[in-house]
Amino acid sequence: MMFRRGAATLFAAALVLGACSSGGGATTAPTAPPKTAAPVTQAPATQAPVTQAPVTQAPATQAPQSVAPPSSTASTGAQAVINWYHIQNNDPGKTLWQTLADEYMAAHPDVKVNVNYLENEAFKTKLTTLLQAQTPPDLFQSWGGGGLRQQAEAGLVQDITAAVAPWASTINPGAMGMYQVDGKQYGIPFDLGMVGFWYNKQQLADAGITVPPATWDDFLADIQTLKTKGTTPIALAGKDTWTGAFYWAYLAVRECGKEGMDKAVTTADWTDPCFTKAGEDFQKLIALEPFQEGFGAAPWDGAGSSAAAMASGNGAIQLMGQWLPGTVSANSADKQGMGDNLGWFPFPAVTGGAGDANDGLGGGNGFAIGKNAPMPQTADFLHFLVSTDAATRWGALNSGILPTTVGTESSVTDPQLKDVLAARAKANFVQLYLDQATTPDLGAAINEAVATLYSGSGTPESVAQAINTAAQNQ
Repeated sequence: MMFRRGAATLFAAALVLGACSSGGGATTAPTAPPKTAAPVTQAPATQAPVTQAPVTQAPATQAPQSVAPPSSTASTGAQAVINWYHIQNNDPGKTLWQTLADEYMAAHPDVKVNVNYLENEAFKTKLTTLLQAQTPPDLFQSWGGGGLRQQAEAGLVQDITAAVAPWASTINPGAMGMYQVDGKQYGIPFDLGMVGFWYNKQQLADAGITVPPATWDDFLADIQTLKTKGTTPIALAGKDTWTGAFYWAYLAVRECGKEGMDKAVTTADWTDPCFTKAGEDFQKLIALEPFQEGFGAAPWDGAGSSAAAMASGNGAIQLMGQWLPGTVSANSADKQGMGDNLGWFPFPAVTGGAGDANDGLGGGNGFAIGKNAPMPQTADFLHFLVSTDAATRWGALNSGILPTTVGTESSVTDPQLKDVLAARAKANFVQLYLDQATTPDLGAAINEAVATLYSGSGTPESVAQAINTAAQNQ
């Protein structure tokens, strides 16, 4: 069920990342102050960082030994139970999360962690139900932004500012800002990355494309070259509308720049002509008919998905976040993915746009603590999940999770993921995914409005107007 808020409560969670090392500091853009709060009945509409698998619950088994640091909290004699929901539903991430939970429980026999993993869309459906019932999980997947703000205003998540204060400085500050509401910490990030173009090296080489496109016009020319060669240029998950919205959002970042994006997100005014121009840019791509056959019914993950299409060569390029390699691997016939044949390049510049060519669109993954979670045990477990040891193990998997724990960036060795980290380091501004920077209702409206462009029922003007109307009605 969708719900309306009495006023626009838009979270300006765009990141302002300094041009420094991949783990460099950052600040967050201003946040629009809320006018009213409303009950939260919907999980945020966002992209999945992982892959699709049957929804199930992992057993809370005990490991023979532990590397978990001892808790600073003495046992009370009663076992604390933490119900944890995450969306790493395929290996290697699924196994790593379970291993970490097992290690923590072995070191803390007074804590039991029930590990639940669900595919992204299934998780959002489940979370919506739990939020409506006022029974949020103790620890659960969060993308920060407007969805987390609504949960905080409704009292469904805990203010953990004091609980994490002793170790907050060990996490990338820009990523931490995405999980703050009015200066208070309501969640902790474990991953931060950027959206970019992933591509099949062999298919581009066969078409004579040897360098990444520098401009949007160059990109359009490359798409036409691939079509002429008989190669499907782009894999798109039209069923999961957030994937198509990435194009419009990135083009808006290029056309509007930081100032334009901040203004729209914080004031709910999306009337700047730059948003219509973004739609016109996207329409030029759509006119080339670059997507795989049946893209409108294709999900991001699983049977018939855009990930599966790319894995089988039915789509040379895909605009997606840093999680793509793991998802493509899980959807490949041999589960090995594309290996060294997979490349990455940043979104190209748009000639005449107000945005810097290094500006990005991105975000990450983290966890929030539900209002009824046992404390301080849940905060202590969360600390363990983002410890240097845990983050280093995540980075070493090279699965698409780019750790936020300061000093662990070098654990990522995959060349393409290192390219993403390098782009993250260059960016002076990274816009949080629009369906996360705004409220869930507005995010869904943005995704659906953009989808009318590639379905053929909308125009650049109607898309911008629909988004502005939805923003004004929040």
